This record gives sequence, C-alpha cells and structure tokens, in this order.
Amino acid sequence: MLTSLAQAVYLVAALLFVLSLAGLSTQETARRGNLAGMAGMGLALLATVLLAADVSERPVPVTLLLIAMALAIGAVVGTWRARHVEMTQMPEMIAILHSFVGLAAVLVGYNSFLTGEPDAVHLVEVFLGVLIGAVTFTGSVVAYLKLSGRIRSAPLALPGRNLLNLAALVVCAGLLAWFLAAPSVLPLALMTVVALALGWHLVAAIGGGDMPVVVSMLNSYSGWAAAAAGFMLGNDLLIVVGALVGSSGAILSYLMCRAMNRSFVSVILGGYGTEGGTTPAAGAGEQGEHRETTAAEVAEMLRTARSVVITPGYGMAVAKAQYPVAELTSRLRAQGVDVRFAVHPVAGRLPGHMNVLLAEAKVPYDIVLEMDEIDDDLAATDVVLVIGANDTVNPAALDDPSSPIAGMPVLEVWKAKQVVVFKRSMATGYAGVQNPLFFGENTVMLFGDAKDQVERILAAVPVG
Repeated sequence: MLTSLAQAVYLVAALLFVLSLAGLSTQETARRGNLAGMAGMGLALLATVLLAADVSERPVPVTLLLIAMALAIGAVVGTWRARHVEMTQMPEMIAILHSFVGLAAVLVGYNSFLTGEPDAVHLVEVFLGVLIGAVTFTGSVVAYLKLSGRIRSAPLALPGRNLLNLAALVVCAGLLAWFLAAPSVLPLALMTVVALALGWHLVAAIGGGDMPVVVSMLNSYSGWAAAAAGFMLGNDLLIVVGALVGSSGAILSYLMCRAMNRSFVSVILGGYGTEGGTTPAAGAGEQGEHRETTAAEVAEMLRTARSVVITPGYGMAVAKAQYPVAELTSRLRAQGVDVRFAVHPVAGRLPGHMNVLLAEAKVPYDIVLEMDEIDDDLAATDVVLVIGANDTVNPAALDDPSSPIAGMPVLEVWKAKQVVVFKRSMATGYAGVQNPLFFGENTVMLFGDAKDQVERILAAVPVG
C-alpha cells in the first residue's frame, strides 16, 4: 500500500520538477519555478520515507528515526550554509554541492554491488555509476578550489594530456571487462582510482576563462551520476530527476559554448586562461597609455547623456555594487535617461550570475538585455559603464587571431561615444588576457572599489 502511494507521489514530484525547470527559464517566472522545485523535493522526500518504511527489514520506528536523523543533519547544515554564503560565493558553493552528488553515487554503487545480485546488467549499472560519480566528485572539487582561489586558475598543461585522458578511458573499459568476467571489489576499486584521477585532470586542464562552462558541465555530470544511482537503487524518480538535471546541464553547456564560439570538445580538452587578475598574459603587456577619471566627472557624463548602457561583470559581484548601481539606474531613469544593462552569456563565473544579482537589487527585468539584444545599439549609446567586466568586453577576441580568446563573441562597448571602465587596477581578467579597450581613445578608467565609486557618483547625481 505504502509503495503504491509512494510511486504516485513520485509522479507528482516529477511533474513539479519539470514545471520548475520551465519556470527557471525566464526571470519573471523564476520564483514560481523555485517554489515548484521546492514542493517537488518535499514530496520526493516524503515518498522516500514512505517507501523506506514499507520495504525496510528494520522495525518501522527504527527506520523512521534513522531517516529523521539524516534529514535533521542535512537541514541544519544546509540552512547554515545558505544563510552564510554570499552571492559572490555561489559558483564555488554549487561546485562543491556537485561533488556531494558524485560521492553519493560512488558510495551507492559500492553498496549496491556488495548487497545486490551479480547479474550483468546490474554490474554495468554499478560500474558506470561509480565511474561517473568519481569523475564528478574530483572534477567538482577542482572547480571549487579554482573558483574559491585556493589553487591557480591556470590550466594544467601536462604533456600528452589528451592521450592521458584517452588512456584512462581505455583502462576503465578493460577493468569493466574484468569486472563482468569475475565480479569483485578489486577491479571496481582500481577503476575508482583511475576515474578520480581522470576527473581531477579533466577540470585541472581547463583554464579560468572557461569556468562558467565547467560549472554547467559538472551540473550535467552530477545529473547523470544521480540517474545512475537511481538505476542501481531501482528508484524511478531519481532516474527522472537525474536525466532532467543531466540533460539541462548539457544543453546549458552547449548554449554557453555557442555563445563563446567554442566547441564543447575544445573546452573539455583544455580551455584558455592563465593566472587571472594578477599580471598580463605572456606577450600581452600594456598597449598604450590609459586615461583616468573621477567619480565627479563620470556623474557629469551621466547627467548630460541621453542613453546609458551598464555592462556588469564578476567585479561588480565581488564589490557588492549591484545595490548602488540599481539606485543610480533609478535616478537616471527618473531624469529621462535611457538606461539598460548588457549581460554577456558568460559574465561572471556562473551561468546567470549577473541576472540574479540584478534581480536581487530590484533592477527591472525589461531593461536587462542579453548580448544579442543590445550589441547593435552600442554604437548609438552615449555612455557605457563597464563595471567589473573584462574578458567579455575585450576587442582582442575579434581583432587578434592570436589571442587566446579569439573568436569569442564580446560586447562591442568600444563603439559607444564614451566608455568608463570600473576596475581596481590594470590587471588582466580571469582569463589572463590583456584588454586593448583600456587604452582606447574614448575610454577612461575609474580605479577603486566599484561600490565606493558608484556611491560617489550617486552623491553627485540629484534625486528625481
């Protein structure tokens, strides 16, 4: 009876997850999508408790107590992290959460092998589940370490790195044959070690400029790891949810690669980027003299402008400047200035990061435009404020075939009448590539903390 009820609840939860993904596709419906996802997860947990109580060999009170303890620990840790993690830390937070999914798949795989029937189909499920989970685990750990600045963002360029990856897969295929011929923990354990090394190397070989794609790619990996765990456990909802996450992450990775004019394979086989934010990339020193400005001068530019475009980047997130930027936008619009935001698909270090920050600051959705929607209007714009962005507004992507980011579509802000770049210094961006925009004739640099500088501009812009 409880099993049938649990399966029915699983179906409702699966529908809510589909509605959640549909809602998350636009800013206007994102809140509704989040609520649908939360409701679906609540029902899924309830159904899992019912199912566990129905099939467990332990007494029902003992089973429910163990589940309650696990839920309590998870709820306490999750609530604590959610309350303390800032928006600028969301990329690394998501990366480390993906690692938990991978580790769970590995543990479920070993448990399923030790307690399940040794038929060929089940053995393949176990092997693939552990393989995907192990790659996801170490890959996500490396992404977390890079995004949090604990290790260098530069790609690890080992000699013959693609051959090393291929060799690891060939070894795993051989271990699968051994595992099927003579099922034991030994080939499974050897494959786990190889897969852990493969996951580490795959992400370590990807440079900082490709990290937004890496995050969405790991999201896809974690989904397939969850689906594999679902097959091992015979849990239909876990299979459905894993497939939804895996496919949506893969689609997002493809869209982001297309936005960067790069193939998914080229990203996986080693992206661009060196140690970002410190010194210019090799051979890419300063390309002229830059001109500096002050907050008062920028305020005067904005007061006389008819159209303003704001291009945010990760630097805005780090400075927590979205709130004064939103207030500046409100004041300028009240004075009849046409203010819009231009958001590059890979701005920041997480897909959609800039959109979330702007929504958090109550910036109207209708003035937040994607690159394709606003790029043609930049030539007719009076002032462009580049706040913490670097690689996404770099003309070298279009003009320099030898540049590491050559071919990547960028916001052509240099076409505007006047460009103001908010930066702390002349250091390169996360991809480690120097930006000729900084030395343009119509570009001025406003150095310092972005939040402080915007607040100074606000003080010079009257209300109403």
